[in-house]
Amino acid sequence: MPTMMKAAIFVEPGRIEIDDKPLPDIGPNDALIRVTTTTICGTDVHILKGEYPVERGLTVGHEPVGVIEKLGANVQGYAEGQRVIAGAICPSFTSYACQDGCSAQDGGHHGHGYKPMGGWRFGNTIDGAQAEYLRVPDAQANLSPVPDALTDEQVLMCPDIMSTGFAGAESANIKIGDTVAVFAQGPIGLCATAGARLRGAGLIIAVDGVDERLEMARKMGADIVIDFRQVDVVSEILKITGGRGVDASIEALGLQSTFENALRVLKPGGTLSSLGVYSENLTIPLDAFSAGLGDNRIVTSLCPGGKERMRRLMQIIDSGRLDLGPMVTHRYPLDRIVEAYDLFSHQRDGVLKVALEVS
Repeated sequence: MPTMMKAAIFVEPGRIEIDDKPLPDIGPNDALIRVTTTTICGTDVHILKGEYPVERGLTVGHEPVGVIEKLGANVQGYAEGQRVIAGAICPSFTSYACQDGCSAQDGGHHGHGYKPMGGWRFGNTIDGAQAEYLRVPDAQANLSPVPDALTDEQVLMCPDIMSTGFAGAESANIKIGDTVAVFAQGPIGLCATAGARLRGAGLIIAVDGVDERLEMARKMGADIVIDFRQVDVVSEILKITGGRGVDASIEALGLQSTFENALRVLKPGGTLSSLGVYSENLTIPLDAFSAGLGDNRIVTSLCPGGKERMRRLMQIIDSGRLDLGPMVTHRYPLDRIVEAYDLFSHQRDGVLKVALEVS
């Protein structure tokens, strides 16, 4: 086994570069996986731009598909050489937060056990997945075997965007026959659209301003697509719903404008499910908020992790109920990740997701 590896590290705002790093050491509860495929997330772009702070020298990325290289002494039920994924959120499942059903907010074993986004460790508080090797903490709880019939690209969306998008639909409490609007059809918004369909929504309205994404939204289950370049989105959705508004709206971008529109199209008693990563303070308009008396719910979500969540997501793919493979629009080797970041961050050439082929 080599002692050094290639990894994409955060250097400074505007610079993520490939460099050599030592292979991670693992403890008794960890596993070392050899990464075969990973990808770039919108959150990684926030890190690149300096909008979300991480330590300099940190390996970024949080969406690993790989093969177990080495297991810690306490990790049971797995074998070296086994194909696995690990969720972008890798909680300990032993903290107070985890046992309270808030595993993504895992603050560890000490004190009260809560920390906002604490379960997000890869590429945030520990070295992440855009590297040749990755240490998976609490591996017993977080490694999920990949079914033999599925390729890396078929399961590449499971660790983050599929789990996140589905969480948006789950948090929206979508019931059979509901009308749902999904604002922004990037990778997470597309998965939210697919999740709304699987939850039984009767009418799904997808909003974006990129032709390729609107077309993909139809493939993911949207009944109506709205191009915000062509019409006033709020007026159009209220027209479609006869002035009633939608039962649930999902915001998947993280902008004041999309959040506000998602709130303005809600019926009284509806739910706004917010998935976007916001970089500035939000303002809630008084009229859209019905002075706080509209019986609306605003709920946020960080993607659920853990091996059971990953197993369920892969089962949906394995059964043929959903194919997210077409969302991979570009492929790069790891050593060309700077080019991949440039493409993805500037949203050129119809890019949705980039598969980084590591080994």
